Amino acid sequence: QLVESGGGLVQPGGSLRLSCEVSGFPLDYFVVAWFRQAPGKGREGVSCTDLSGHNRWTADSVKGRFTASRDLAKTTVYLQMNSLKPEDTGHYYCAVRPEICAEVAVAYDDWGQGTQVTVSS
Repeated sequence: QLVESGGGLVQPGGSLRLSCEVSGFPLDYFVVAWFRQAPGKGREGVSCTDLSGHNRWTADSVKGRFTASRDLAKTTVYLQMNSLKPEDTGHYYCAVRPEICAEVAVAYDDWGQGTQVTVSS
């Protein structure tokens, strides 16, 4: 089970930290990725954390502003989002797959319900 939280309404330039609580998918075998979907658009990859807990890739559109991390107990993955822009608005999801990060949504079979992020003044 994957449960996202931490979304909300924030002004441009603000910050949010999303959480993805993972159960049933050992994080020493499953990698965790973040995706987002804006209204009328496809699901876009944001970041992926590998088995070592390191960022394996980050989308160019968020590089330098978003950082994914994992807690020491290895049950929750975070997405720290700084300097938010209106174009970051969307529904944010976490997803898992075995062993290797992939940048496309179709590579992931298991998803959370997502959390809404709205960046607006």
